[in-house]
Amino acid sequence: MAAITHEPVQQAMHRIRQLSADEEARRLAFVRERALHDEVSFLNEAKREGLKQGIEQGIEQGIEQGIEQGIEQGIEQGIEQGREQGREQAREELACNLLAMNLLTDEQIATAAGLTPSAIKALRDSIG
Repeated sequence: MAAITHEPVQQAMHRIRQLSADEEARRLAFVRERALHDEVSFLNEAKREGLKQGIEQGIEQGIEQGIEQGIEQGIEQGIEQGREQGREQAREELACNLLAMNLLTDEQIATAAGLTPSAIKALRDSIG
């Protein structure tokens, strides 16, 4: 670098030497550099903390949404199961009423009630 003859470069090198020789300028440069490093450290720590909080909030919201969806699905399934049980009971009651009338065959009752012939036989056996 000492062999460079370009005047602006020579002036910059001279200024660097002057600043390096001045203890107060070195101290200020050190303080400035340390402040810049501290700022970067603070920003990185803030980013890590923000990311951590974001993850925690995301997990919390995900759990809440999962619970809500689970409850909704459970209610829907419970309602559907209740309806199916009610329909099954209605078919069996119809079959029992038709059996009590003693007008149709077991196959006809099974067709009318929407049950299997074996279910009709089991109902007939339980009735009497």
